[in-house]
Amino acid sequence: MTSDILSQAWAALQHDRKRSFLTMLGMAWGIATVVLLLAYGAGFGRAVTAIFENFGTKIMGVFPNRTSTQAGGTKAGTLVRLTVDDVEHLRNTVPLIRHISPEQYKDCTVLHDERSGTYPVLGVYAAMQPIQSLEIGDGRFFNDMDNVSKNRVVVLGSDAKTKLFSGQYAVGEKVRIDGITFEVVGVLTPKMQEGNDDINKRLFVPFNTMDDLRENRWIGGIWFDYEGMNFLGIEQQVRKSMADLHGFAPTDPRAVFVYNAMKQVSQFAIITLGLKILLGFIGTLTLGIGGIGLMNIMLVSVTQRTREIGMEKALGARRKDILLQFLAEALAITFIGGVLGIVLAYVVSFSLGRLTFYSALAKNAEAADIRLMIDPMMLLVATGILTVVGIVSGMLPAMKAANLDPIEALRYE
Repeated sequence: MTSDILSQAWAALQHDRKRSFLTMLGMAWGIATVVLLLAYGAGFGRAVTAIFENFGTKIMGVFPNRTSTQAGGTKAGTLVRLTVDDVEHLRNTVPLIRHISPEQYKDCTVLHDERSGTYPVLGVYAAMQPIQSLEIGDGRFFNDMDNVSKNRVVVLGSDAKTKLFSGQYAVGEKVRIDGITFEVVGVLTPKMQEGNDDINKRLFVPFNTMDDLRENRWIGGIWFDYEGMNFLGIEQQVRKSMADLHGFAPTDPRAVFVYNAMKQVSQFAIITLGLKILLGFIGTLTLGIGGIGLMNIMLVSVTQRTREIGMEKALGARRKDILLQFLAEALAITFIGGVLGIVLAYVVSFSLGRLTFYSALAKNAEAADIRLMIDPMMLLVATGILTVVGIVSGMLPAMKAANLDPIEALRYE
């Protein structure tokens, strides 16, 4: 019985090929739209993730500020200063910290041969490399021994290397920073740089060596990464730890500024989810238009084949058989149109390649552009939507055909 129903459905599609093809084309366009919109939403999410991964996601920065509330004998407006002791205190009191480093900053005059310029120089521990995802293009990053020995070594940002050395190989060469000679041990790969941001112009030196360029008694900030996903809980632990050490209220939001990257990541994740839902809804509406076209064609088919339906019923066909016959025809159109639509979506996604997104605002940001990548889960969602639309679009005409009175159907002209 099933094979008979399927063969009848296929014969009906063959009867008017142009009409069947145009209906399939409408369904194909609808499913392609759904897949491509879902792919765009997923590509947007991946682009946003790439932006944050460029700088590190599970990281926090702690920076000094002034108190805004009075705690004990400490009045509001008291300046909070950070030292290396704060680094060790955080390491000992916040157990989920993985890597931690102080940061000291100074704009310095850097000279190599006849080339010179003013560049930001940062004194950090070697742990800053995994914290801020600093990837080495040439050479190496300095290590803990360089810091302990106060070795005068420096790692150059990609722009700093280009401007100081042009096309020359920099590793092993010497530069003078504020008149002091440093050996270049590494060059960083370019990072995403928006506008006049100096991220690729930075130079990194061991924290203890930074004392040759400026006093390290007070530090500019502390960076660390951590394990787990409880970023809000870790931020609270950091504030409490700093409050205990410096004597301000743990609830004071201004005593120290805590940059929490995962807060922004989670906010963008919500935006991305909302965008995916919106695009999926728009795609479903577009596919629904194709479904309306399918329903209309099937209703016309029922009208044209009224006498045929009457003869089938007169020969003993049950209501269920007629229902399945027309529903199978609608689903066959839906299935073939769906396959064509998925093929079309793949062709469009490969043809478009990379869509300009963050690279329009930042240099070296091609990784944060949008790529229409179609994954299996996306196809499952699209197939589910297509199946629902096909069943709904085919059910009404099928029910109309199944409910025809055989005598009236045989009299139909």
